[in-house]
Amino acid sequence: MTWESLLRKIDRLAGGRGAGERIAAAELAHAKTRRAFSWIRWLLGAELLLGVGAVATAAILVGSGSSVPVAVWMRTVVVLGMTLTLGYFAWRASLGWRWAYKRLRLFTQIFPVVTLVIAAIPGLYPGWMITEQIVFSLLMIGIGDFLTSDHMRWAFRHADSAPERAAS
Repeated sequence: MTWESLLRKIDRLAGGRGAGERIAAAELAHAKTRRAFSWIRWLLGAELLLGVGAVATAAILVGSGSSVPVAVWMRTVVVLGMTLTLGYFAWRASLGWRWAYKRLRLFTQIFPVVTLVIAAIPGLYPGWMITEQIVFSLLMIGIGDFLTSDHMRWAFRHADSAPERAAS
């Protein structure tokens, strides 16, 4: 079994029946598409550093004798898991898989709202964790902004949904 065949099985699980749909090679190679994915990779990298920083902060606090609530530990694990999952979706979308683009776009629109609502619950998280959640949400909104641009929505449209557009 090759790596790609294993990844295609994961894709099928994550993407459902639309897992086999790819965008046109010309749209994938377009400068705006490549530039958007370059920014998305940087923003996801920043999110990963933010998540690792949150775990490190919690560990340092515990090491210095402070109490770190279970909610903080859960949140740090969830942020890292979400970021890694979004990284997988971004990687597969950058290879032209339409399902991955759709999942990535959906989650970058939902996660910031959920994160900010949870951060607003009084007393649930310490101040440093609330700040981390706000920064996480802002980065996620930035990723979502790239994904919802006119060009990206056009590039990742369903193949049967519209006639060809003039080159931009």
